[in-house]
Amino acid sequence: MTAPQQDPLRDPRFFADPYPTYDRLRESCPVRRIPTGSGGHQAYLITGHPEAREAFTDPRLSKDTARFFADRPSNRDLHPAISRNMLASDPPAHSRHRRVATPLFTTGRVRALRPYITRVVEDLVAAWRPGADVDLVAELAVPLPVTVVCELLGVPESDRSRLARWSQDLFDATDTDRVDAASHRIGEYLTRLVDTARADSGDGALHSLLRDCDEGGLDRDETVSLAALLLVAGHETTTHFIGNAVLALLRHPDAFHRLCRNPDLIPGALDELLRFDSPVSVATFRHSTQDLCVGGVDIPAGFPVLIAPGAANRDPAAFPDPHRLDLDRDAGGHLSFGHGIHRCPGAPLARAEVEIALRTLVSRFPNARLAVPEESLTWRRTRLTRGLSMLPLKLG
Repeated sequence: MTAPQQDPLRDPRFFADPYPTYDRLRESCPVRRIPTGSGGHQAYLITGHPEAREAFTDPRLSKDTARFFADRPSNRDLHPAISRNMLASDPPAHSRHRRVATPLFTTGRVRALRPYITRVVEDLVAAWRPGADVDLVAELAVPLPVTVVCELLGVPESDRSRLARWSQDLFDATDTDRVDAASHRIGEYLTRLVDTARADSGDGALHSLLRDCDEGGLDRDETVSLAALLLVAGHETTTHFIGNAVLALLRHPDAFHRLCRNPDLIPGALDELLRFDSPVSVATFRHSTQDLCVGGVDIPAGFPVLIAPGAANRDPAAFPDPHRLDLDRDAGGHLSFGHGIHRCPGAPLARAEVEIALRTLVSRFPNARLAVPEESLTWRRTRLTRGLSMLPLKLG
């Protein structure tokens, strides 16, 4: 009797290092059907770069999860602010949300935030001293983007650590009950936050966002869902971007020391760092609304389709010698921020936060190194994002 196939994206080895799995799947077929979860469900996984770009822009691949699950029984209990946000919608609903979200991250607005981001980074590392041991994830990578996005949403400082913890729970691939509970905690908190702001006549950052939502035609529930998306997507992936980038540089001392000697190279290095170890491993849920063909593979209507930027970014067809970190590489075609109408609108803010964090690290601690053996590092158990649980450093 043949043993049942296992979901390759839930193997413990995948969480530690997804790239051998991605290489094996891509070499076999860059668009292939795989088992997902343990309930006999299946999905199509896209691991090739040209195939992923094609799929990102195909309107027959819907992101409307409510439409997919309308006639399918589910035991999940996600809060609507999480399950029905901009990432889980198609035009025209998606277009209305995006018209509100995109102006929040224009070049001008992000430039105006840079002094604040710099102050946050400096405050976080103020107590760091050469020779000390620090956990880069807990002491910089998590609190930096959490502080910035919570400032944009007007979240009181006393509540920020709870929201960060709930957001981390939301990405736990091993415990659906924990994910669902976290979604309700986030949704209920942000509903109260929005309702309280609407009830007063303040002029803070959240009040500005509420005015943008009103002008964009978003109702109360849609406003809460946009706030939830800004909170979760606005810090979770940036946290992993920082941790993954620092680890990649420490694993490649020549690259790290090059940036130490010339921190002005950092902005140009960000795309390669994003490509090399993407903070987004598998993009959020899509499903086929019609029969279609991607990369020569027929996908029937009604199937989930998973696009893997983490795999596409290591496709040798797009990036020669893809497992080598090369700061001189033109990596502008990476898919870590997505592609097409769902490309991450917050990418400029994420890049600014990571640039400032890296610039501070290499300028102040050019002799920083791992404080533990590489094999002892642990990774978050989620297939959507890729990030470290901890990154212990010995500051030089």
